[in-house]
Amino acid sequence: MNAPSTRRALLVLLVVSGVIISLSMGLRQSMGLFMRPVTLDLGISAAAFSFSLALQNIVWGLTQPFVGAAADRYGARPVALVTALVYAGGFLIMMAAKNEYVFHAAGFLLGLGVAGTGLGVMLGVVARATPPEKRSQRVGLVAATGSLGTVLMAPIGQAFVDGLGWRAGFVFFAAVAVAMAALALLLRTESAAPDARPAAAPQRMSEALGDALRHRGFMQMTVAYFACGFQLVFIMTHLPQYLQICGVAPSVGAQALALIGLCNTVGTYLFGHLGAHYSQKRLLAIIYGLRTVFIAIFVLVPVTATTTLVFAAAMGFLWLGVAPLITGVVSKVFGFAHFNMLYGTVFLSHQFGSFAGAWMGGMVFSYTGSYSIAWGALLVIGAIAFTLQWTMDDTPPPQRAVAEPVPAVA
Repeated sequence: MNAPSTRRALLVLLVVSGVIISLSMGLRQSMGLFMRPVTLDLGISAAAFSFSLALQNIVWGLTQPFVGAAADRYGARPVALVTALVYAGGFLIMMAAKNEYVFHAAGFLLGLGVAGTGLGVMLGVVARATPPEKRSQRVGLVAATGSLGTVLMAPIGQAFVDGLGWRAGFVFFAAVAVAMAALALLLRTESAAPDARPAAAPQRMSEALGDALRHRGFMQMTVAYFACGFQLVFIMTHLPQYLQICGVAPSVGAQALALIGLCNTVGTYLFGHLGAHYSQKRLLAIIYGLRTVFIAIFVLVPVTATTTLVFAAAMGFLWLGVAPLITGVVSKVFGFAHFNMLYGTVFLSHQFGSFAGAWMGGMVFSYTGSYSIAWGALLVIGAIAFTLQWTMDDTPPPQRAVAEPVPAVA
């Protein structure tokens, strides 16, 4: 393939991957808008609805290593196509739900859908097709687009809920997921970019996973990623209801989610750019630390529309900046032969945190009528994550000594 054709193919890959991530994350991050109308209409508790979202997150995490392994072997196109259709099916089941158990079943499908259309698979495609010197910036650029979907999905979802009801909102979300499946057909096979870093001879998947689990730094980063999911999914799920309890108009909740998405676009690209020049592990620690500081400030000051939007902007700037940095650390330490699987393993911890954050918030509110304890938990876990990430060992395992071939993917 000549140079212009290669550049066009890479451009298409970047655009399509970015749009799929954007739509997938936009749908997922707007689910909190449905909590109040669903609980009021069906008479189910906030804890029950939160469990459905928590289940989505834990299924996403549990299936991500396997979905990633499938993408390593078969390419991203068939994986993204199938999981996008599963995603749509989950929303249609939610639309028809009459009790909490149907929501739980749908949450399982949504988790599988996000696993194949979100960051884990799409960023792997981009990272493989990009030279090492440009990898962090391009992964950051594509990850940054993942927030643009929230800018659109949150206000449009709120408009559907307000004007046509929450069931119509879920139908709209299902239609967006079908559009993602169509976009997946545009993902084409790309030759992987060469990686000059010394690496090991080809390994079986089980051997690569064993190396990772024995690597102290990998485990520190994995545990720290728990805090990321815990903090962000709690905010995404419970902020709209928390604001209403504090007397802030419901529209501010949708505006806050949209602002998070908009500011995340800038923050993620910036951290991707910084990751090419500075320590990626230290940048990760800084993100965890700053998030925790901003959460503490938000809890201490009076909750108003203005303070909420300032908080949303600050958190949005730090929202997905971890994605290009973790991608960079995993590829630096372990290479690309089993990248999607290893990224999925780290991400499993994030999703355990997401499960805990979403469900914990609902349980705390259901039993105490307040979110105070939940906000306190976010602060403690954020401080632990900062410490683990700052002291992480990011050197490759010593046995990696010969050049590693990087496979072609779709």
